[in-house]
Amino acid sequence: MAATRKPLPPGTQVGNYQIIKAIAKGGFSLIYLAQVQDDSEEVVIKEYMPKRLATRHRDLRVVPSSIEYAEYLYQGCKLFFQEVRTLASLKHPNIVRVLDFFLANGTGYLVMPNERGRNLGAYLRERKEGLSTSFILEVFVPILDALSLLHRRSMLHLDVKPGNIHLRHGNLPLLLDLGAVHSFSRSRVRGGQVITAGYSPLEQYYRHGQIGPWTDVYAVGASIRTCMEGRPPQPAPERRKEDRVVPAVIALKEQYPRFLLEAVDWAMAMEPEQRPRDAEALLLTLLPYLDDSQLARIGLQIASKTH
Repeated sequence: MAATRKPLPPGTQVGNYQIIKAIAKGGFSLIYLAQVQDDSEEVVIKEYMPKRLATRHRDLRVVPSSIEYAEYLYQGCKLFFQEVRTLASLKHPNIVRVLDFFLANGTGYLVMPNERGRNLGAYLRERKEGLSTSFILEVFVPILDALSLLHRRSMLHLDVKPGNIHLRHGNLPLLLDLGAVHSFSRSRVRGGQVITAGYSPLEQYYRHGQIGPWTDVYAVGASIRTCMEGRPPQPAPERRKEDRVVPAVIALKEQYPRFLLEAVDWAMAMEPEQRPRDAEALLLTLLPYLDDSQLARIGLQIASKTH
């Protein structure tokens, strides 16, 4: 049973920031709206506090939920801090910026700008129907470009889903939850792997599963399909037992162009070797179908792929 993860109370001072309120939670973290002490600028702070592994002590420290998790929590926090330092060096218009990172209360904190806009997952829940082809391309082509940068830096996101995509004015997307990013070579941490039903492929469910860039690709395909159907796809373990996911080229052939449906089916193949090897491979199948005006509106940083 997961430990209770109590958020920091409003008004708590952490680093150079004051907590205004808790606004969200993820598999690895709690997320807050806060303000900078010096100028009252609003920021978003992510506190490393993984499910099952951690709980809140009465003095506000993050502590292991049981003694057996102490080493896992320590190592996880250490890796979180190391990898956030790496993420701070990433410069991409569709990856949320890292403003600050520090250790306090026995855990790590990641500080990001408070970007105005709306969450794609929340928008889908409100709309409850398929989104247009142009909308899907405007959101997911930049997201694939951002993931391509991560993959070229030997990093994996491992929690791509509509809830981790923020839409700014004009539907310009930001990829969120970078505190969950893993390096290719990083060994699994027991209990530290986040699973999101419908978006996580089968290999992500097992400690020794062969995860890689293709794991993020599956999640992108599943996220696009959610945007088409208004609901998440069947979870991967259920698909293994009895696959009820009708190929998109059949189920949605009247609503969307074939090139996009083929890309979704390719990305959502059950076997990793049957998917695009990385985000760039999937991205390159979509680019020929975008005209210059769409590319200009999306603001795709094509040149960044040569860096």
